[in-house]
Amino acid sequence: MSAPELRSNPDNFCYRHPDRQSFVLCQRCLRTICAECQTQMPVGVICPECLREQANASGAPRPRRTPRVLRAVRADDSRPLATYAIIGLTFFVFVVTLIPGARSVVQGALALFPPLLYPDFMGTFQPWRLFTVLLVHSGFLHVALNMLALWMLGSSLEPMLGRARFLWLYLLGGLGGSVFVVLFGFTSTVVGASGAIFALFGALLVIGRHLGANITGIAVVLGINLVITFLPLVTGALGGNMGVQVSWQAHLGGLVVGALVGLIYARTRAVRKQRMQRVLLGATAVGLLALLAVPLALYG
Repeated sequence: MSAPELRSNPDNFCYRHPDRQSFVLCQRCLRTICAECQTQMPVGVICPECLREQANASGAPRPRRTPRVLRAVRADDSRPLATYAIIGLTFFVFVVTLIPGARSVVQGALALFPPLLYPDFMGTFQPWRLFTVLLVHSGFLHVALNMLALWMLGSSLEPMLGRARFLWLYLLGGLGGSVFVVLFGFTSTVVGASGAIFALFGALLVIGRHLGANITGIAVVLGINLVITFLPLVTGALGGNMGVQVSWQAHLGGLVVGALVGLIYARTRAVRKQRMQRVLLGATAVGLLALLAVPLALYG
C-alpha cells in the first residue's frame, strides 16, 4: 500500500475525529479512537458509543450532563500523563543533585558504569543502573534539552499508542541504550535519558511511515541529532578535541530498539494480534538482557 493510500485509510484515524491519527482501538467495536474519545475500562479502552450501549444494556441510570468546566478537568486523563510523570521525576532527581554534596552521591548511585553490573569484575551487582541512568544528567542544559525532546515526542506518541505502550517503548529504548553502552563502551560512565529519547525518534519514524504521515520533519531533526552524536567521535579520530562527551552507544542503541518496538506496534495493531505484541515486546526485553552476557565471554 502506498503512502497516499495509507493517509486516506480511515482505519488509521479516529472515527469521530478524522483528522487525528491513532494506534488505539476500541476493545468492543475495534474502531480507531483518539485520546479524547477513550474511556478506560478493565478490559481496555472503549469508544463513547460502546460505552453508551454498555450502560443501556446494563440498565444503569444515564449519567447527568456534566458542566463544561468539570468536563475540561476530567479530560486531563487524555493528556500524556506518563510523559509528564517522567519529566517530573527526572527534574526532581536533577533538583536533588543541586543540594551541596548530593550530586556525586546521586550520580554515583544511579549512573551507568557497566563493570558494576558484574560481580565477577567489581564484586557487586547493581542492575538498576540499566534504567536509573535515565534519571541523572550532567547539567541543566543536558536535562533541559532531553526533557524538551521528551515533551515534544511524548505529546504525539503517548496519545497515539496509549500509556502502557508508550512506557514500554521508553523503558525498552532506555534499556537498549544501556546495553549498547555495555557492549561498545564497557569502561564508560554514562548519564542521561538520551537512549530513551532516541528510541522515541525511531518509533515515531517507523509508525509515521506505516501510517503514511509526512515524516520529513522528524527525519531532519533526527539527522541533526545523529550528526551531533557522531561529530565528536569523528573529530577525535582526526586528532581534534571538541570538549563534548556524547554517548553515541546509548543514542544508537535507543534508536535501533525504538525502531524495532515501533515496527512491532505497527505490525500488531489489530486486537487479534495483541497477544503477539506482548510476546514480541517480552522477547525484545529478554534478547537485550541476554546480550549482557557478552562481556563475560569477552573479559571473563
